[in-house]
Amino acid sequence: MEKALQTMIDNMPEKTGKSLSEWKSILKTKSFTKHLEGVNYLKKEHGVTHGFANTIVTLSKEENNSPTDLVNQQYKGKENLIPIYEALLKVVTTFGDDVTVTPKKTTVSVIRKKQFALIKPATKTRIDLGLKIKDKSTTDRLESSGPFGSMCTHRVQLTDIRQVDEELTDWLKEAYEKAE
Repeated sequence: MEKALQTMIDNMPEKTGKSLSEWKSILKTKSFTKHLEGVNYLKKEHGVTHGFANTIVTLSKEENNSPTDLVNQQYKGKENLIPIYEALLKVVTTFGDDVTVTPKKTTVSVIRKKQFALIKPATKTRIDLGLKIKDKSTTDRLESSGPFGSMCTHRVQLTDIRQVDEELTDWLKEAYEKAE
């Protein structure tokens, strides 16, 4: 399969009039919600055959998985939550050089040697912060893990940047310290 794909990429300029990188540049200026929309656009507007159009759209999507792209996709339509997300990152990155922030498709993992926090834009108005703090009692604010299941022991629902306060920072620090 790899060889066939490489042959297709090599033949692309001759068969479609543009290289893969040129097609990717064109697709970056568009925003298609569905794969087939991109394929149909290339077929109708540029006369690309279905096979090449499908390959171009598929390979273009793979590039949209950089950490920045993943976070941008998570917060699309939820931009009002970005200040809360950034405030959380500001807090956890002060804990030490051993903190790794790893964006995924729907969440951002915060890891020391083990994951100790999980940031998820849950709704258009709320971020769910999952914490892993074993043997810690729940409170009205520090709830059971809820939708995070066994990935976390607790959840804090955040709707305002002012909720990234000293108490929350202390819980994050405790989770960080237990993640050695």
